[in-house]
Amino acid sequence: MAPSHFDQFLSQAIHQNQDAQAGLGADELYGLYASWCLIKKMEPQPPEVLWEALIANRILPGDSHLAMTGPAAVVTRTLPQPGS
Repeated sequence: MAPSHFDQFLSQAIHQNQDAQAGLGADELYGLYASWCLIKKMEPQPPEVLWEALIANRILPGDSHLAMTGPAAVVTRTLPQPGS
């Protein structure tokens, strides 16, 4: 069975960072996912669908020690942040 869209995102764009006090927040996580989808030329799913996929992988959105990695991290870091 081929890895799902979300499994690919998890393996290519995030990693555990136990040293960090706090991981990616929900907005940052969705922004990273949207950047990853842009690079992969895929239509991003709504946040609720991403949250369900994360929970299915034992990741709680906004309550994790996740960090960005890969090309999507570079894109996400160069985008303007809300409110700036």
